[in-house]
Amino acid sequence: MRNLTDHFGGLVHRGFRYLQTFADGIDFASCGRLFQQFTDRRLPVQGKQLHARLNLLSVIPDNFLGSKLINLYAKTGNLCHARSVFDQIPHKNTFAYNAMLISYSINDCHSDALNLFAELALSNELEARPNNYSVTSLMKSLGKLPYGDVKAGKQVHGFILRNGLEGDVFVGNALISYYAKCVAIVLARKVFDEMTQRDVVSWNSMIAGYSQAGFYEQCKGLYRDMLESSGFMPNAVTIVSVLQACGQSADLVLGMEVHRFAIDNRIELDTEVRNAFIGMYAKCGSLEYARELFEDMSDRDNVTYGSIISGYMLHGLVSEAVDIFRSTKSHWISAWNAVISGLAQNNRHEQVIELFREMLASGLSPNPVTLSSLLPALSHYSNLKAGKEVHGHAVRNLYDQNVYVATAIIDIYGKSGFITGAQVVFEQSKERSLILWTSIISAYSSNGDASSTLVLFHMMLNKGIQPDGVTFTAVLSACAHCGMVDKSWEIFNAMSTNYGIQPFVEHYSCVATALCRAGRLSEAKEFVSNMPIKPSAKIWGVLLHGASEAGDVELAKFVCDRLFVIEPENTGNYMIMANLYAQAGRWKEADEVRDRMNDIGLKKISGRSWIDDSRVTM
Repeated sequence: MRNLTDHFGGLVHRGFRYLQTFADGIDFASCGRLFQQFTDRRLPVQGKQLHARLNLLSVIPDNFLGSKLINLYAKTGNLCHARSVFDQIPHKNTFAYNAMLISYSINDCHSDALNLFAELALSNELEARPNNYSVTSLMKSLGKLPYGDVKAGKQVHGFILRNGLEGDVFVGNALISYYAKCVAIVLARKVFDEMTQRDVVSWNSMIAGYSQAGFYEQCKGLYRDMLESSGFMPNAVTIVSVLQACGQSADLVLGMEVHRFAIDNRIELDTEVRNAFIGMYAKCGSLEYARELFEDMSDRDNVTYGSIISGYMLHGLVSEAVDIFRSTKSHWISAWNAVISGLAQNNRHEQVIELFREMLASGLSPNPVTLSSLLPALSHYSNLKAGKEVHGHAVRNLYDQNVYVATAIIDIYGKSGFITGAQVVFEQSKERSLILWTSIISAYSSNGDASSTLVLFHMMLNKGIQPDGVTFTAVLSACAHCGMVDKSWEIFNAMSTNYGIQPFVEHYSCVATALCRAGRLSEAKEFVSNMPIKPSAKIWGVLLHGASEAGDVELAKFVCDRLFVIEPENTGNYMIMANLYAQAGRWKEADEVRDRMNDIGLKKISGRSWIDDSRVTM
């Protein structure tokens, strides 16, 4: 340690002696290399002392020396000093701009990075022109901006194309990563396909983008393409992304193939890779093998426990998951979160609250993940008071700006009818991502306020945020509740035409509900009958409810003929049909429905009459 200290002290002494020797003519290159050594050896204080000596000598840094000073200050979080040095450089070149760009990026000043890049692009200095490093530094910074806004990235992409930088592999990789982080997967794939040259990072960026955005089949397909035709061998980064896709899509076969590939090709099975294997096997239901891998690991970390616990919870093995949690000596916050989240997913809402109290008693402080898992359990009980308490905790600990916490708070306020509170949380949120917009739209929708729902939906579109299937479900649900048929048709048709989203069963159900509420039963029947996907019992149930409300016996019979096949043990369908027959005075058919119900051993729910009619008594 003494030798190391002497060495560092020698650096400082050499620097001061150097300045005294060359006071009349500083060798900026040598001085810059000295500052680089201070940065590399993490000696910011000594670097600042040497810089102070330079200032005493009234030395104005050139681009090389200035860049090294900017780097020194940026690495210590002293961005004001970094910018001050940058501003002192008389004729800034690309090298100096790039140093400042990366400084903004590593200190999370991403808007400043964008403004500086714009300044560089407009610079009149011949030696100040954006290059591939400028672009990649900026794209990394933009990737950390609020999710969902790709406008700035598209503008930079346009600059890249206009200046002939699209052929650079590093620029292409940066664009893929940026678009993937913004879940603009189509744009990411377009960049990937148009790259004239790729490296393993290109493949990994696109594969990871697919996996993280939930495009699991595309992720697995691109992995196969990489194996067959890319000329690049998958590495540990590739393996982790593909295993995540296999786990999420329950593709055990490919997951095992990836495992074999990793072993055969001697890919380093570090902790991250082994955690990915455990997670994949657990999610695919191969819990015994996941447990075996878990037990064989000597260097388990928080992700290891989270993966195995989440796997057991996913398959409803709550007791086993809790046992593993209790067995660990080091209770990481992530392990608590995995159990709390798993209990919530398994509708063990009381246990969620009990475990949360136990967590507080243990001295651990909940983080945003804890709160976003806890709040749905409170929402189940419409516990507005507890929701407000958790909201207060989030504000006091500066978690209220976390998008998942804010979303969960909006959800519980919406379900509790406290729509004013939900709106306040939304307005105070700085990061207005798709998930946050969808949560406030859903809150108004669930409270039957179609007008506000539509206003918010169009505000979101005007902000450039692209809706997803969940957003459309909330908007269509609001329209359906109010019987807004024309608006329902407009939004339903826009899904595929304008946004490339194929409607799900839920979307068809909303349109059918709108038609039924508007009394347009024949249109509803035709719409459901001609669906490109097989109607579910829920959709037929919507049509049956509409027929029941209108007293349309023939339509009800048409629907029940299908429901009796899809869900033969649902007594409600038999009761509604018999009720309608009785109301129409068709007693024979009503008796036949009751007899059919009795023949298959079903019983009428106790305490309810067949029909709301004075002629029928219990």
